[in-house]
Amino acid sequence: MSFTHSSVTYGAFTSLAMPLRAGLIVAALLGVLNYASFARADSRPLQLVAFGDSLTAGYLLPQDKALPAVLEKLLKDKGRNVTITNAGVSGDTTADGLARLDWSIPEGVSGVILALGANDMLRGLDPAIPRANLTAILDRLKARGIPVFLLGMRAPANYGPAYAQAFDSLYPDLAKTYSAPLYPFMLAGVAGRAELLLSDGLHPNATGVEELARQILPPLDEFVASLR
Repeated sequence: MSFTHSSVTYGAFTSLAMPLRAGLIVAALLGVLNYASFARADSRPLQLVAFGDSLTAGYLLPQDKALPAVLEKLLKDKGRNVTITNAGVSGDTTADGLARLDWSIPEGVSGVILALGANDMLRGLDPAIPRANLTAILDRLKARGIPVFLLGMRAPANYGPAYAQAFDSLYPDLAKTYSAPLYPFMLAGVAGRAELLLSDGLHPNATGVEELARQILPPLDEFVASLR
C-alpha cells in the first residue's frame, strides 16, 4: 500500500512536470523571438526628415552636397545608424511649410530637423507670422509624438533693432516652450564669408555646407542619441 501510494504520487508529479517543462520551453522560445524582434527593430536606422527651404534643399548643389546628406554622412561616421530625408523646398516660407507638413513628414519618422523662417525674414514679414506658423508646425509634430531639432535664423542688422529683436527671439522662445534643442543660427560661421557662399551672397556653396554641417553636428548628434 505504501508503494502504491508512492507510485501514484510520483506519477502525479510526472504528469504535472511535463506541461511545466513544456511551458518553460515555450517561454524560452518566445523570449528568443522577442529578443530577435527587438534586435531587428534596434538595427533599423533612425529616420529623420530635414524640413526647410533652399538652405535645406541645397540650392544649386548636387543632392549629395546638400546639408541633409552631409549631416547624414557625418553622423554615420560617428557610428549613428541614421538616414536623413531632404524635405527642403526652395522659396518656402513658414506658411508654405505648414501647408505641406502632413504629407512631407510620413508615419514612422523618428525626428524632424526644422529649418524654416529665412524667407519670411527676407520678405520682411511681420515676425508674428513665422512665429504663428512655426508654433502650428511644432504643435502638429508634438501631437504626432515626433521630436524636433530646431535650426534658428537671424535677421541682418540693416533690418533695424526692433525687427531683429522680434524675429531673432522667436526661435529661443519656441525652443523653450516645446523643449526642443536649438542651434541658434543656422548660418553661423558662413554668413558674410564670400568664399563659403554662392555668387548670390546668401546660399552656402559646397564648402560652406560642409562648414555648417561640422558646426551643427555636435548638438544634432546629442539629439539623435536621445531618440534611440
